[in-house]
Amino acid sequence: MTVKSIEGKKFAKMLIEGANNLSKNSKKIDALNVFPVPDGDTGTNMNLTITSGVKEVKDQSANHVGLISSSFAKGLLMGARGNSGVILSQLFRGFSKSVEGKETITSKELSKALEYGVEMAYKAVMKPVEGTILTVAKDAAKKGTESSKKNNDIIKVMQDILQESKDSLERTPDLLPVLKEVGVVDSGGQGLVTIYEGFLAVLKGEKIVDMVEQDAPDLDELIKLEHHQLSAQSHMATEDIEFGYCTEVMVKFDNDKIKENAFNEDQFRNKLDEYGDSLLVVSDEDLLKIHIHVEYPGNVITEAQKFGSLVNVKIENMREQHSSILNDDSQASEQNSTTNAKEKKTEFAVITVGMGSGIADLFKGLGVKRVIEGGQTMNPSTEDFVKAIEGCNAEKVILLPNNSNIVMAANQAAEVSELEVVVVASKSVPQGLAAMLAFNNILSLEENAEEMTEAMADVKTGEVTYAVRDTSLNGVKIKKGDFMGIHEKNIISTGSSVQNVAKELIDQMVDENCEIVTIIHGEDRNSGEAKELGEYIEGKYEDIEVEIHIGDQPLYSYILAVE
Repeated sequence: MTVKSIEGKKFAKMLIEGANNLSKNSKKIDALNVFPVPDGDTGTNMNLTITSGVKEVKDQSANHVGLISSSFAKGLLMGARGNSGVILSQLFRGFSKSVEGKETITSKELSKALEYGVEMAYKAVMKPVEGTILTVAKDAAKKGTESSKKNNDIIKVMQDILQESKDSLERTPDLLPVLKEVGVVDSGGQGLVTIYEGFLAVLKGEKIVDMVEQDAPDLDELIKLEHHQLSAQSHMATEDIEFGYCTEVMVKFDNDKIKENAFNEDQFRNKLDEYGDSLLVVSDEDLLKIHIHVEYPGNVITEAQKFGSLVNVKIENMREQHSSILNDDSQASEQNSTTNAKEKKTEFAVITVGMGSGIADLFKGLGVKRVIEGGQTMNPSTEDFVKAIEGCNAEKVILLPNNSNIVMAANQAAEVSELEVVVVASKSVPQGLAAMLAFNNILSLEENAEEMTEAMADVKTGEVTYAVRDTSLNGVKIKKGDFMGIHEKNIISTGSSVQNVAKELIDQMVDENCEIVTIIHGEDRNSGEAKELGEYIEGKYEDIEVEIHIGDQPLYSYILAVE
């Protein structure tokens, strides 16, 4: 079989199958993240990004490659999460511009579009790193161009593109030493390979053979589907809603609790099914995620806590939400409308990202207008930032991402926003807090960005978390479950005692120029432990002032700021 051109509907199927294959392998891709902290989210970010793009494709009925590609690129742009998701969106943004106006494309046009996408993706990254998804995309596109000069069969060209992407992926450890040290290939590059596998399967009319066991469905996507189905029933009366609270709970498994009360997912699901409907339960070795509609959310939380500690809880009153959809003139809706109408538009608004109620309170206390919930393992999308910008009722906006994997999505939101928006590229919570202390609404937007950026340079960031797997990095042996002290992405200390690991980390961070150490303790640590750590610092470093705050952040026992 020879295919000399791709028409719109075929191209749409390629995109959808590429997304499906990525989704099925997202957990496998997550596991390739080399850093052993609980932030393996490349597959998740790419999956959520491409799912947003496919949604736009399914809404596009035209049999036109250019229009379908444009819809796909738009969806990717707004749904982009994490660096890998943003790079993926740029690859297909360039692709879309290359095929603009084309109803069908040939092998040469396909290859040219892939190369143009690579150019745009490289431009979007301040300091491109070889041995990543960028390299895989570049090598594959170049091979496609070479192949299309020799023949016009798109299947043959796509076979060459896919094979080169796999070969390039295998070479990534030679370009990025940390990959070779840990013994893995680049996770973003692996994600791109799965997309290209989907493309080729559609062109050949074949099914992709699963090489690994089917992964559990992504809870977030299942929840979206569940709510979409319910929202279609907008004709129902609010009082007919039997279970009024949409409840989402995330629990980190605790070994001691599991020993006392063994976890069985089927039995647990059957137990929760007694409390409500729309039940979704997904678990892996470390986490349990629950979504359910219930009348008494406390019952669900109590059951979940039998197996570990709460990482995240979200409860929404669906009756109030439904009333709002139906334009019920409830008292609460009237009050909210009146408040919004009377709110005076401000000159400045600062939007930041954080996880944990305590961290959100810290930022709000410093004048932040909106805290987007997110961070490691939960990267906000470009659209999340855009919505926050549009809802802040300000003329000028400053974005503080507080995570290196969120900066690109923030930059992308700033580009598409119609307001004056600047990104102060904070890469940690301490940097974000330091930046806010330098904010001055008397200064201009540009002056504030400059002052806040300078302030970030004066703070050192330390984090204490746990290892999700055995590994060895930079000569440091790490055991799964042990605590790690991390300073600016470097693992400084490891061990089974969180307090000892934190103390060793602090000793490495403090020098003669330091004056203040701020301790922000997570939800898995109590105030007594944080106080003991503070007393250790004051006893050893008499000239240093210690501040302690409750962060309630998940995953990180302590976040430390040394200034």
